[in-house]
Amino acid sequence: MGDENWRAVADVVPLDDQRSHVAAMAARCLLLSMREDSWNSLAVYAGEAVVGHVMWGRDEDGSHWIGGMLIDGAEQGKGIGRALLRTMTGWPAAQEGCWAIRPAYHPDNVVAGRLYESLGFVPTGAVDGDEDIAELAPSGAGRR
Repeated sequence: MGDENWRAVADVVPLDDQRSHVAAMAARCLLLSMREDSWNSLAVYAGEAVVGHVMWGRDEDGSHWIGGMLIDGAEQGKGIGRALLRTMTGWPAAQEGCWAIRPAYHPDNVVAGRLYESLGFVPTGAVDGDEDIAELAPSGAGRR
């Protein structure tokens, strides 16, 4: 994400019934990735159009985090989120020292929870603020 597409990313909006748990997420994520060294922001494209946003970061313990994932409401249901998650889990899993990939999501976001579980993420029972944490252990990975 850069100067050419940050405005399009900031314009990504969820479905109306998702606003309570992802309200103003894109703007918040943009600020976090600009102000903190721990998060990296990526625009999500379908063809030439920006249709979403995701952040990722690597923790000091070697785990990778997926945060701020948002697909525009008009683009949901087309498999974009699933394809994005497959990409976002495949790349970190190939990195040396990655023993876990973790998303955090609001417990009311049932759609996100189902998506994560369908791709092998397991709820950990831990929370970060008001978000539940799930975890995927890449095949062959062990905690280092």
